[in-house]
Amino acid sequence: MLIIPIKDGENIDRALKRFKRKFDRTGTMRQLRKRQAFSKPSVVRRAQIQKAQYIQGLRDAEEI
Repeated sequence: MLIIPIKDGENIDRALKRFKRKFDRTGTMRQLRKRQAFSKPSVVRRAQIQKAQYIQGLRDAEEI
């Protein structure tokens, strides 16, 4: 549970912005979206390999 203390005279918009920033850093939404659907380990591994190949291709293109 996130707790954001509001100081005396602090603007509510500023406190809300601090809350949103802190919430994004925890990764709660990313974790919830990831848990919505099960992915087989082989599918996850294949996606990681494809991502690595794509990034490596970009790096090779930069060097040329």
